[in-house]
Amino acid sequence: MHDPLLFDHLLRKDVQRFIKDHEKEDQNVLVLKHKEILGLPSTEIAQQIVGRRKARTKLPLYYNTKNIIYPPKLNLEQCSSEKTALFKASIRSGKLAADLTGGFGVDSYFLSKNCKKVIHIELDEALLKIAKHNHNTFGSTNIDHLCTTAESFLNFNKDHFDLLYIDPSRRSNANRKIFKFSECSPNVVSLLSALVKKSKSVLIKASPLIDIKQGLTELGYVAKVFVVGFDNECKEVLFLIGDHTKEPIVEVVDLSEGNPKSEHFTFSLSEEKQSTVSYDEPLGYLYEPTAMMLKAGAFKLVAKRFDLRKLSPNTHLYTTDKIIPNFPGRIFKIECFLKSDSKSVHKVVKDGQANIISRNYPLSPSQLKKKLKLKDGGDQFVIAFSGRDKKYLVLASRVK
Repeated sequence: MHDPLLFDHLLRKDVQRFIKDHEKEDQNVLVLKHKEILGLPSTEIAQQIVGRRKARTKLPLYYNTKNIIYPPKLNLEQCSSEKTALFKASIRSGKLAADLTGGFGVDSYFLSKNCKKVIHIELDEALLKIAKHNHNTFGSTNIDHLCTTAESFLNFNKDHFDLLYIDPSRRSNANRKIFKFSECSPNVVSLLSALVKKSKSVLIKASPLIDIKQGLTELGYVAKVFVVGFDNECKEVLFLIGDHTKEPIVEVVDLSEGNPKSEHFTFSLSEEKQSTVSYDEPLGYLYEPTAMMLKAGAFKLVAKRFDLRKLSPNTHLYTTDKIIPNFPGRIFKIECFLKSDSKSVHKVVKDGQANIISRNYPLSPSQLKKKLKLKDGGDQFVIAFSGRDKKYLVLASRVK
């Protein structure tokens, strides 16, 4: 979208109305049927429809604001969700912050709510223009927009910041996913000394798939690691540099609806390493930690803090004979133990329908579904897992 006239035309009332009225339609069908829509390339209209549809759940503020312009699909997929951007903005406040990899501008906007001034850095001129337009549409007056690289900005800017935020690209030139900070663009490791010199705090976003210990080794200075997600999906791993601590603290942040901040789970890696855990056979209830808890690696501590027994060293399911309501994850009540053949399973599984979970078990959920001749769905759960001495298949109901 380098054509300024095209940008202006997308904001026409009739075009905006068309995008809103057709947001549920298949954009590919629209492009095939029409070379142009309202005098504009149908591909540009389709991009806006895709963006609006994606924003509905990911960025409700953008979705519910008139005259928002959306970038190409990839930029929208790579940007932060509103929930995670709000959380990041709450980590630090101050007079001056910079988003060194500004992109679509979601993080810059929410940072501007907690900082007196934010500088949004983005090399892609078209993307910068979209971010600036949207920020102006929101009425933001404290965001400056610069078309440059993070490296160049750090070299020439003389200010000292309260926060520098960076979300490096995690794709190689061959478009494969990469996880080491030293392989990302920009190279965070090579920029580290400049980042630390220029700011009280540095916040670095990493892939949810990053090895946390590897990230800590690469960066060296880290005070805190945030493992952030919601609805049992890990969305981001954030490394905060700035506070002086003996060792990094890991904080599990569940942004699911109704989950209070007071229940965030924090620990140190040495605390996890030194913890002991007791093992047992399955009791009345099974406890499954959230994806964020599993990512953080508090496998022994979660048992210790919630007075749970682990089923086996490599099975990250826990058990007890009572309900612990503030457990960070799902709780299942064991209804009965099953034999692993379809005939006996179908005697107790209603309508042959169940949700299948497999943890450290020889068969995957799809393989179990095929073997047991089950359909997905319903209120019942078939959970397969390994204990210390034997393998189990249970029918369970979810209580949390």
